[in-house]
Amino acid sequence: MRHVFVSVCLLLTAMALKAQKTALKTNVLSDGFMNINAGVEVGISPRLTFDAIGEFNAWDLSHNRRWKHWAVQPGVRFWQCDRFSGHFVGAHLHGGQFNIGGIKNHISFLGTDFSKLSDARFQGWFVGGGVSYGYAWILDKHWNIEGELGIGYSYTRYDRFKCAGCGRKVEAGKSHHYVGPTKAALNIVYLF
Repeated sequence: MRHVFVSVCLLLTAMALKAQKTALKTNVLSDGFMNINAGVEVGISPRLTFDAIGEFNAWDLSHNRRWKHWAVQPGVRFWQCDRFSGHFVGAHLHGGQFNIGGIKNHISFLGTDFSKLSDARFQGWFVGGGVSYGYAWILDKHWNIEGELGIGYSYTRYDRFKCAGCGRKVEAGKSHHYVGPTKAALNIVYLF
């Protein structure tokens, strides 16, 4: 009986080693904005994976600008053929905190006026979710490159301050509903 148990365990271990079940990743688009980020993706079934990525930015910028935040984004992906290769669609949640201001711009997009970041600082939190589409290119047995775009919704709660570096609060407990892009990734992926 012990030999049968050992044989079954060895067979299951060998099968698990052949199938790629876990991946580590980093989003180079996020890296370009000085966001430290890392993600993990785990196979749930042959065509379904659980994906989670987190990012952090605590750097001080020049010229009295501020862009600090942390965020997490867990989700699931359904792969068209095999996991970790080709087309996939996904659903994700996201949440985090932010402290941003002094970022000069003239962007107004889908009901959100980002130009308000030019002369004020916003500090608060956000939660939401969305859907995404992506594609993974296989480079070799352990490396992939993956692109993904997502749209969704975020509920934001914030306080507004008069300027990026000062502490004078001019609004408290305000909310904003955002609909638009919620995910943009170009991931470098290492598969186990």
